[in-house]
Amino acid sequence: MTESTVPSSESMPPAVCPEAQAAQEFLEEVPVSLTGHALRAYGSQMRESQADQRILQYLPLVHRIVSQVVSYLHPPLSREDLVSAGTIGLIKAARDYDSSKDAEFKTYAYIRVRGAVIDELRQWSFAPPTLSKQLEQVQETSARLLEEKGKPPSDEELAEEVQMPLEKLYHLFETARARHFLSIHGLDDEAPALGECLADPTQSRPSWRMEREELIEELGEAIQNLPKKQRRIIVLYYLKELTMRQIAEVLDITESRVSQLHAAALFALSTSLKKWKVEKGL
Repeated sequence: MTESTVPSSESMPPAVCPEAQAAQEFLEEVPVSLTGHALRAYGSQMRESQADQRILQYLPLVHRIVSQVVSYLHPPLSREDLVSAGTIGLIKAARDYDSSKDAEFKTYAYIRVRGAVIDELRQWSFAPPTLSKQLEQVQETSARLLEEKGKPPSDEELAEEVQMPLEKLYHLFETARARHFLSIHGLDDEAPALGECLADPTQSRPSWRMEREELIEELGEAIQNLPKKQRRIIVLYYLKELTMRQIAEVLDITESRVSQLHAAALFALSTSLKKWKVEKGL
């Protein structure tokens, strides 16, 4: 009697579960066009799922940007209005994001959210004609005193020179800060967007790096010439990245006072840098 040969495990075909076999048979019978459609639908679903995850992950970014804008501008819009606008910007960013073309999503989202919040502010005027005229007078006076004394005037000196209550002067400083903020984004009709004032980075001049180094040096010197409390606010806000509320706690003053001193510091720095640019012929 011949002994039957038992096939080795290596020669046996792998076991296939009934569900997998049925799926394979189905795919073999489905037209190629339908299979492609199913794959595209699956890919679309996956992209939507990733977008939803990004939206949830970066919602805190919306609140952080709105907090920055509100502390800068004190806009007539409610915080909720700006958060809503920023959230819509985040949703659009998450849906439109293409990792093969755009920067990392955090950077892309920041630009889109900030842009959406700024767009919401387009309809509001932060410097009525009367304030604009007063601000121009204060800027001219500050520049004249800087030229005469070699250093920016104190807030009290400037208020006395323009015959204006100190609180009103701080209000003008905050208006100037708002106008500067909006001009960076091209929203101030009286000032071009900052990007239009800068040279194309792809066509940089040989002297560009030297000018930038001189600008940084001049800015550092101007910061050192600020009153002590204003200098601390600049450092805490821009280097330590504290909010104005946190700075108020550190310095034991009110948040509104921090805002006033921050605006005054920026005004003084702007006056010093304008003088430097005129002297350099820039």
